Amino acid sequence: MDPGPKLAKRRKLLDRSIPNVILQNPEFAQDSRMYQDLLEMERKLDWTMTRKRVEVQDALARTPTTTRTLRIFLSHTVSSQLWQVGEVPPIANFETGEGIPAWAFKVEGRLLEVQNQRHRDKNPLRKFSTMIKRMVVELDRDPALYADGKIVEWPRAPGHHNPSLDGFTIRRKGDTPTKIRIVMYLDHFPEQYKVLPELANVLGIKEDSRIGIIQTLWNYIKLQGLQDKVDRRVIRADERLRPIFGAETVSFQKLPDIVNRYLVAPDPIILHYLINPAVPPPDRPSAWDVEVKMEDSALKHRMAVTVTTSKESAQTLVKIDEEIALLAQSLHNSHMKRTFLESFAKDPAQFIQTWLESQSRDLECILGSGPSEGQTVRQEELKRSEFFQLPWVEEAVAIQEGIRLSHKGIA
Repeated sequence: MDPGPKLAKRRKLLDRSIPNVILQNPEFAQDSRMYQDLLEMERKLDWTMTRKRVEVQDALARTPTTTRTLRIFLSHTVSSQLWQVGEVPPIANFETGEGIPAWAFKVEGRLLEVQNQRHRDKNPLRKFSTMIKRMVVELDRDPALYADGKIVEWPRAPGHHNPSLDGFTIRRKGDTPTKIRIVMYLDHFPEQYKVLPELANVLGIKEDSRIGIIQTLWNYIKLQGLQDKVDRRVIRADERLRPIFGAETVSFQKLPDIVNRYLVAPDPIILHYLINPAVPPPDRPSAWDVEVKMEDSALKHRMAVTVTTSKESAQTLVKIDEEIALLAQSLHNSHMKRTFLESFAKDPAQFIQTWLESQSRDLECILGSGPSEGQTVRQEELKRSEFFQLPWVEEAVAIQEGIRLSHKGIA
């Protein structure tokens, strides 16, 4: 079945300028100036929005980061202690653990919410275990009395068999005071490094990401004017950088390798806690606030929304642009029509003669013959034209000649 001819795609009008004659017309001077100002403002706005959109897309590619506060809570509970069961201790059940003095130590944490944050920008809070690379809990207990180990280590292992947790609990049996030391390695994004004193004293930073440290070194080089005047790829060392570079000059490409030699793993977070089962535990847990760098998901979402154009708004803008282009084209057509009619009204005969000459030149171009001796078409084609063989031609010629002769006789 023949699907039929395809519909021709409608050509969109893009030109929104209006004729200069209308712009220079005193009657439309104010409106024309306002329209031109709007076009210029639109061009500037489009350029600014395009530049900002590119900047936002570039920032999204680098993943925006922020610093959040992680609040760590340490607490403990006790069970079957002497002050809980009275003077006569119950019979201990070694299979179930009932009646045996014991305690449970808890390490919990949560991110503090950002102040004045919009509700729609709030994201589900990350679990405490996702912000820790590794945690070691050291128990100061006599191994002769307690053989269940002095160290408890939790290395993060992602996977479905290791779900995210809001905290950890360590249970032990005993009724003697126990000192606890918690060593916690935080998971920063981007990864943080400690700067060795040789480079830290020059840059004035102790800990940062690798990119941040390299950028700080580059800023120092630019402020001190250490780039070679001829070859900008060469960096000249001053008195403070000479021991770090180990040479008078280094290539710009070697700066990351030089910085890597002065980076080490950051210091862990160390917390201390005391468990005394002989007294009731505190009503409130102990709390410590530490800073952790992480991806700014709220800002990333807002930036992504900024560069994403709504389909409805885009269609509306296209429709408005088409309407403006149609109106501009209508002004062009009206101007041409007005010019045509004004020329005809001033001198009809001369206008028709000029118009016929213009049509004649157009016909010559179509037929492929240039102007020669005032002929509009080639004489050979006129002689052979079947037009003159039509039945009514002779009658028309006779009538025309009769009219011409009668006017001549009257004159």
